[in-house]
Amino acid sequence: MKHLAIVTAAVASLALTACSSGNPLASSAPASSAPASSAAAVSVVVGSANFPESELLAEIYAGALKAKGVQVTPKLNIASRETYVPALQNGEIDLIPEYTGAFATYLNADADTSTEEAALASLKAALPDTLEALEPASAQDKDSITVTRETADTYQLKTIEDLVPVAKDLVLGGPPEWKNRAAGVPGLKKVYGLEFKSFKALDVAGPLTVQALKNGQVQAANLFTTDPSIKANDFVSLEDTKSFFGAQNVIPVITKSKATPEVVGALNAVSAKLDTDTLAGLVTKVVVDKQDAAAVAGEWLKANGLV
Repeated sequence: MKHLAIVTAAVASLALTACSSGNPLASSAPASSAPASSAAAVSVVVGSANFPESELLAEIYAGALKAKGVQVTPKLNIASRETYVPALQNGEIDLIPEYTGAFATYLNADADTSTEEAALASLKAALPDTLEALEPASAQDKDSITVTRETADTYQLKTIEDLVPVAKDLVLGGPPEWKNRAAGVPGLKKVYGLEFKSFKALDVAGPLTVQALKNGQVQAANLFTTDPSIKANDFVSLEDTKSFFGAQNVIPVITKSKATPEVVGALNAVSAKLDTDTLAGLVTKVVVDKQDAAAVAGEWLKANGLV
């Protein structure tokens, strides 16, 4: 927050106004006071999308950076890519957890995400010059088209392709941006020939989507494959036989000017330790057990010798 104040009370008032605005991109004080080191001069604003796994990954990145003496400012729960990508490009945030295939497709609708190697290459080729993708983790979390067990049994659904003859009778639920994204409704029509009865805008694979699927407001929905609600509700995620969602390795994307050796080393060390089963377990702690994401991140970092 860059305000010029004459009276101390005015400063306090302005600070309280900014903090209560609810805007995660509003300026805020650094979350840590970095110890004296070569990294102390580095400051990184860590952002996240508006779903629990992204916030958890951002907390992991933030904790790993703090441990190396990097000054960290968190700006979590920003929104979708349509909001945080411009924030990355204009310098409001410096670092975001991403997914190779999904981000590559967002930047280039024709990106090849069929394999892990292709998705990573496509992402690097599509990134703006000011951004850099670091080492990906082996952990993957893919989008899915998920249905209830009853719907799967009724229509004998095992794959996304099985939806083709019945989609006209079903409502698809997903985040609002899915209506126009290449990796959403238009892409499903292009790749699979799917034309649903309608599309219902919900949240980002969160509780609104789960509840809408459970109570029949939608018959198919976008959920992430690491979401514990799939197992908890006996939902069925349909097999993506045409690799529409592609490879989705977790990857840190950072502003190049902030990619110092200390920062890159800390983030790559996280990626080297994070696999899919581990990520799913951590997400379960946050989503099901209602544990604090920062605490879960800190415990994992400590257990893996990263703090």
